[in-house]
Amino acid sequence: MFRFEDLKIWQEAISYANDVYQATKNLPKFEIYGLTSQLKRAAVSISANIAEGSASHSVPDYRNFLDISIKSVFETVSLLKIANGQKYISEDEERKLYQKAELLARRISAFRKSLRP
Repeated sequence: MFRFEDLKIWQEAISYANDVYQATKNLPKFEIYGLTSQLKRAAVSISANIAEGSASHSVPDYRNFLDISIKSVFETVSLLKIANGQKYISEDEERKLYQKAELLARRISAFRKSLRP
């Protein structure tokens, strides 16, 4: 088992990505290479950067990967807002994903701050 697999933030990021994937199933087929693809990539990037950062040889490097992870959370929020604006997802679905994103970003940020150089 890799050490990142024990991290609650990584587990939550995987869960969030799965939720985003579910939400993209309802997007129109013509968005497959646009909004759908971008949402999936951003969602996957969250857990991927947490995992990749865990292999860093320095705390500043690890923090950088966690920063990227947080930025990917923000990216999904922006893209979900667009998906809702286009009526591809409901306001309720956007709100639920927004709440999960907000909590995930806070937890990643708290973990980042807990790392000591």
